[in-house]
Amino acid sequence: MKPLIAAAALAMIAAPALAEDAAKGEKLFNKCKACHSIVSDSGETIVKGGRTGPNLFGVVGRQAGTYPDFRYGKDLIAAGEAGLVWDEEALQEYLKDPRKFLQHHLEDKKAKSNMSFKLPKGAEDIYAYLATFSAAPAEDAAGDEGADEEKASE
Repeated sequence: MKPLIAAAALAMIAAPALAEDAAKGEKLFNKCKACHSIVSDSGETIVKGGRTGPNLFGVVGRQAGTYPDFRYGKDLIAAGEAGLVWDEEALQEYLKDPRKFLQHHLEDKKAKSNMSFKLPKGAEDIYAYLATFSAAPAEDAAGDEGADEEKASE
């Protein structure tokens, strides 16, 4: 019983911290908006930013290098074609050092990123912020598919 109470207390403490991450990420995004904007699919400008980088609306869960009408570097496109999807782990590692991330992901020491900015701290907060502008997490979708399959087998 004590472990259950401790787990519940920990969950209550951790929940507000997750909400704070997105708020911290919103502040940190000021560094990103020199190159990136966030514009919804309907055309609403959420964060006005530069055009050097792609629009980051819906980036979480998106295949890397696929935002329409943006000219990505060949290595980022190759990573996307190899299956790279911007999930929590991938996006956080990429933000810390884009070139190093692509070199590791593609197993190519010559791989490079057009994004030279590195974010050694706060990548998890940027992720939390960007996730607020994306579709439901893949885990939820997978859970829904499982529920649909279960209903179909009944």
